[in-house]
Amino acid sequence: MSRETLVAKRYAKALFELAQQNNVVSDVEDQLMLVVRALEGDADIVKFLVSPNISTDKKIDLVKQALSGKVSEMVIQTIELLISRGRNDIIGEVYSAYKKVAGEALGQADAIVYTAKQLPEDEMQKIGIRFGAMIGKKIRVEQIVEPALLGGIQVRIGDRLYDGSLSGKLARLEKSLKSQAL
Repeated sequence: MSRETLVAKRYAKALFELAQQNNVVSDVEDQLMLVVRALEGDADIVKFLVSPNISTDKKIDLVKQALSGKVSEMVIQTIELLISRGRNDIIGEVYSAYKKVAGEALGQADAIVYTAKQLPEDEMQKIGIRFGAMIGKKIRVEQIVEPALLGGIQVRIGDRLYDGSLSGKLARLEKSLKSQAL
């Protein structure tokens, strides 16, 4: 595990504890997601934040103006702290770590569902309910369309992969046939 990941976890845990005290855990997660998407979606912002020619105070002031009214003071202060300590490059990792800590504390898990074609929202909810019952947590589902699966689904929860895809079944069949042929 890299040093940046460990540092990001510390910031995430501290922010989570503050959010939990104020009963705004989900709100803070949503706000962090907005900040990360804004940063990832605009290369100019990233260049601005990493530029050594711009003072830290100016960076903080501009970020404060941009985020004011859109995210809570708690999130703004966290972003300010990261910028002032030269750690603006780990904002995305802080969000990921926060999401994980918050999910564990609230009994939630994230699942990425890979499908060959787009599934309706009600089907995605059913998948979330079914896998939630299997692991004993409330599942938040994100869908990624992967045409190479041919059919069926793959579900990734943490580091575990549940493969019910047609391509996965064909690969297992091929492996089985090869092992029997030897």
